[in-house]
Amino acid sequence: MSVAPDPHHVPKPAKWQIYLAFAAVYIIWGSTYLGIRFANESLPPFLMSGVRFVVAGLCLYVYARLVQKVPAPTWPNIKAAAIVGFLLILIGNGGVAYAELTIPSGITALLIATSPIWFVVLGWLFFGNARPNGRMISGLALGLAGIVVLIGPGQLVGQSLDLVGLGFIISSTIAWTIGSLYSSVSKTLAPPLLHTALQMLLGGFFLILLAAFHGEMQSFHVEQVSVKSWLAFGYLVMFGSLVAYNAYSWLIRVVPPSQASTYAYVNPLVAVILGWLLADESISWQMLVAATFILLGVILILRARAKATKSTDAKPVPVEQEEI
Repeated sequence: MSVAPDPHHVPKPAKWQIYLAFAAVYIIWGSTYLGIRFANESLPPFLMSGVRFVVAGLCLYVYARLVQKVPAPTWPNIKAAAIVGFLLILIGNGGVAYAELTIPSGITALLIATSPIWFVVLGWLFFGNARPNGRMISGLALGLAGIVVLIGPGQLVGQSLDLVGLGFIISSTIAWTIGSLYSSVSKTLAPPLLHTALQMLLGGFFLILLAAFHGEMQSFHVEQVSVKSWLAFGYLVMFGSLVAYNAYSWLIRVVPPSQASTYAYVNPLVAVILGWLLADESISWQMLVAATFILLGVILILRARAKATKSTDAKPVPVEQEEI
């Protein structure tokens, strides 16, 4: 008796596809630091982010349904996407945007860069992932040390920090981690492209509601938006959401989430390099040392072979446990 194929199963991808997805998440998301700054010059942050994800999600949904002929989502698919969109887009993106009103960017980058640690710890404790081995721990420590060097110890001490803002950033980082881990194990997700479209649509809708509650609708005037902000907004929709966010959403379903989370170490480094290339910012020895730490840490994390996990039943080894 033949077994019907699982429509939600993500087939084992080729290595070049994984590497291409990593490149998109590393490089494009690193460039969105600059894009968000330009967009926020004349666009309110919550409204801009919400419309960005709704537009991208709508485009992706139409493509998935009309071009790829993906079946319409079921209620469990929608509910799972709503959970992920709430955690990743509303709390993850929205919380950081709000926190940066009072928290310096250096502290923000450092706290967000702790997300690979949260991925390893929470994945191990609550999602059945492998216990971290020595190589994984060494990679996490090196990556975090690189971020500290990149930001500069002088920016991390002697500052009076808003505790509410700090709480928002930490909560956002944990919510992003839980949402990503949930996506990696949930059995009720729609096929990858449709799931990403749904979480963008729902998460963007949540952000627009937050923008209305925050009073951004009343203060927004479309004629006051600059050309630079419109171009940045278009870049964020096309590359930040349709390409990089979609790549990340797919990546956490085919590789261990702890490996996908290494973007948090690489993105600040990419932002610094782009600042050097596009904004005449200088490259210092501090940046070179930081780059060495970060790259070594990422290599260790990517090459860390998961230890044998607890297996009470004889299941085949999933793609998530394979070394890349």
